[in-house]
Amino acid sequence: MTPLNPVTLLALTKIGNQYLLFGGAGLICLLVFVTLILTPALSSHGRLWEKTAAGFLSLFVLAALIVVGVVIGLLIVLYYPEIDEFLGGS
Repeated sequence: MTPLNPVTLLALTKIGNQYLLFGGAGLICLLVFVTLILTPALSSHGRLWEKTAAGFLSLFVLAALIVVGVVIGLLIVLYYPEIDEFLGGS
């Protein structure tokens, strides 16, 4: 086993806190998806093809959740001045 390259270690130390927080939030969301959506969908069916179909359809649910989250985020960024003014910001 070779030791890590110093350049790689330097690159890892430059990761900002926000990236670590976003990565942690993404991991938590993925865990929640698996726990609340995928596991019940797979355990409610007996045959292999039913489990495969349920898993495939669960991926569509995951895609829909991601799309809705991105759209809401973009709307917040787009209308941030109006939202800030409505909430009594400076």
